[in-house]
Amino acid sequence: MTTNDSRWGRGVLAALLFVSVALLVLYIPFLQSLVADWDTNENYSHGYFIPFIFAYMIYSIKDTLVKKQIQPVNSGLIIIVFGLVVLIVGKIGAEFFLQRFSLIIVLLGIVLFLLGWEYLKALSIPILYLIFMIPLPAIIWNKIAFPLQLFGSLLTEHIIRFFGIPVFRQGNILHLSETTLEVVAACSGLRSLVTMFALSSLLIWMSRLSTLGKWLLFFAAAPTAICANIIRLTVTAILASHYGSEVAQGFLHDFSGVFTFIIGLSMLLLVAKTIERKFAA
Repeated sequence: MTTNDSRWGRGVLAALLFVSVALLVLYIPFLQSLVADWDTNENYSHGYFIPFIFAYMIYSIKDTLVKKQIQPVNSGLIIIVFGLVVLIVGKIGAEFFLQRFSLIIVLLGIVLFLLGWEYLKALSIPILYLIFMIPLPAIIWNKIAFPLQLFGSLLTEHIIRFFGIPVFRQGNILHLSETTLEVVAACSGLRSLVTMFALSSLLIWMSRLSTLGKWLLFFAAAPTAICANIIRLTVTAILASHYGSEVAQGFLHDFSGVFTFIIGLSMLLLVAKTIERKFAA
């Protein structure tokens, strides 16, 4: 490395350090509220893990990154400005999703502005992965959750009928002989859906799949999450039918989240293994 190259490297590191500190100062109030949401919103309790996975993704390609040529692109400044505009709009409209999502836009712009297209191509997936830590707006969440509640109730009704358990369904409410179970928003499976998409994206990053294989694995997260949730609802209904509502509600509140995660992860790993055999790059 020549003296000029070394000086340029120090300049880039200094610029990145300055930008990192500026970003932290600018976004720390929004990040604090985000962490508070992870504490109170059970649907996004996985948010704590996303920054660590983001760091792992970058660390896993560090040897590739240092070999790339730094070629700053001035148009990256436009993306940065756009991200800051999104932040301002989100702040004015009290829309937390826009405020937090603006950070992802700004990060993409900074990479392009300081490092260039090669780095943006390499780092875009880790940066976009951060979206899994940002809670969706409530209006969008509820629009998706309610149809999933109805769908889950319908499938659970047919499955428990297959096992010979009498049931009468009204929308998202299952009437059993001994008790009544309501498939509420928390049981819609949307929480599992978000988690499974985050896990499938991580598996894709770690795998050596072809492009088609990666897309198949990514979209496999949806049926996997739905199946895991249906198993959860079915087990709950069977417990309620045989042992009463107290046992079922105890399972639903104390163990079903971990149970659903284990079932979903196991199914996703099985699907990933199957896809890897057929679509390895």
